[in-house]
Order: sequence, then C-alpha cells, then structure tokens
Amino acid sequence: MKITPKRKNESGLTLIEITVVIAVLLGLIAVLFIGVQNYREATNKSRCIMQISAVQKAVRSHQNLNDVATGASLTQTDLVGTGKLIASAPVCPSGGTYTWLGTAPAIGTAYLTCSTSGHVPADTSGW
Repeated sequence: MKITPKRKNESGLTLIEITVVIAVLLGLIAVLFIGVQNYREATNKSRCIMQISAVQKAVRSHQNLNDVATGASLTQTDLVGTGKLIASAPVCPSGGTYTWLGTAPAIGTAYLTCSTSGHVPADTSGW
C-alpha cells in the first residue's frame, strides 16, 4: 500500500467561503441603503417643516407691516412673488402639497399645512 502525503500548502478559497463573504457584503450594503433612505426621509421632513415655519414668519411680518387683523383675508399672492416676503412658492421636498389657510391665522395656528403625513411642526404655540 502506498501512502500519499497530504498537501499542506493549499491556497485559495472554497466556493462556500466566497459565497459567505459575498452574502455578508450584500447584507452590509442593504443596511447602508436602508440608512440612507431613512436619512433622506428625515431631511425632507425637516426641510418641509422649516418651509412651513418660514411662511408663518412671513405671514406675521405681513400682518405687522400692513396692519392685517386676525381672520382677515390673506392669500398666497399677498405673500409670494417678486418683491414680496417670499420670492417663490415653497414646494414640499417629499412631494406633498401645501394648503394655504386663506385668512390671517390666530396665534398658535399654522397658515400653511402639508399633505404628507408627519410633516407637522412639533409646537406652534408661539405662532
């Protein structure tokens, strides 16, 4: 009987090892994409709320400058346009639509609302 020595210097990876490495890399890439998507949604929500806040400040400035009483007619065209308090009408970054109240709001009431769920300022008590 002939004894054959085992080779100890075999190099390379088996097919299973390569498959496991690829699976781990794909899992990490999937987690990265999920994180980026969540970051993008949070950024869009923050931008939308900042735009709502900016419009609210423009409304209060217009009220103070033009002596507009609460409940009086106040349209989008009074605020938005060349030479006015807001240069161009805001657009929700998430694709939602804005609803303009149409009258000068009472304190604590937002003049602009977004149709996208969750795009609501946390506290409007000082508005």
